[in-house]
Amino acid sequence: MTNSPANTHVTIRAVADRLLANVEKVIIGKTSEVQLTLVGLLCQGHLLIEDVPGVGKTMLAKALARSIGTTFNRIQFTPDMLPSDVTGVSIFNQQTRQFEFRPGPIMAQIVLADEINRATPKTQAALLEAMEEKQATVDGVTHTLPRPFMVLATQNPIEYEGTFPLPEAQLDRFLLRLSLGYPSTANEIDVLDRQQFAHPIDKLEQVISVDELLEAQSAVRQIHADPAVKAYLVEIVTQTRKHPDVYLGASPRGSLALFRSGQARAALHGRDYLIPDDIKALADAALAHRVIVGPAARIKDVSTRSVIRDILAAVPVPGGSTLRRS
Repeated sequence: MTNSPANTHVTIRAVADRLLANVEKVIIGKTSEVQLTLVGLLCQGHLLIEDVPGVGKTMLAKALARSIGTTFNRIQFTPDMLPSDVTGVSIFNQQTRQFEFRPGPIMAQIVLADEINRATPKTQAALLEAMEEKQATVDGVTHTLPRPFMVLATQNPIEYEGTFPLPEAQLDRFLLRLSLGYPSTANEIDVLDRQQFAHPIDKLEQVISVDELLEAQSAVRQIHADPAVKAYLVEIVTQTRKHPDVYLGASPRGSLALFRSGQARAALHGRDYLIPDDIKALADAALAHRVIVGPAARIKDVSTRSVIRDILAAVPVPGGSTLRRS
């Protein structure tokens, strides 16, 4: 089944609305964050979730997998973990006299890489090929990962003891970076009520099929983008490379990440065309983790998020009816 451009956004929104309603049975009061997660899912991208323990990062990944009916694996990263603990290993079978591949936890459709910055750089690098090329090579043999494939990696932004900061090449593989944050008082009371006797995740049901998700992922790319909006997007990314407080700006992969996620956000809001508000809403999540602030700026506590805010305030926003799909 295929969709014409006229009803593409309707199909994507229907899929996303069902997912959002189902995941919010578990993740309370975090609509914007769950929507960002769905944007990443629809763009076939990966998410980096930076937050303190206990705010629902694992439950978000589990709820997403159960809502779609995909396979789910959780990898608890530790300093002594080896790359083969992630990708898998070939074991010699004495009976058949042949090597047999035993898949690692990366061979799932939704993978939670918990506390990814606790693994050594060598083990972190084992994720690079999987995240970028949707495949894993073990002992010279390439194994294709299942579709859909999504990595949700978590790290604690406060704790630095025994951690290995993610290198720029690894950070650039993540489509978006987000944080869940603490719930409001009312939402936290709601969490207590819902989990008094059982956890809502235990009763969560599948609401869409894998085929529906794959169709929605394909349809996202049909969302129209006016040349003026594309120029606005590229100018924002270009300014990250020219900003006086920035040592290294966002790469062209950052432009693509902002473009793809903007298309998904437009569809989630019932539009089949991109507008500047989509770009502005996602600029921080798509670009801030790709920017490196210079040493002098770090001394002044300049953050990458403040740099993105400065750029958004400075770059002129295109307007007019030409932005609407004709």
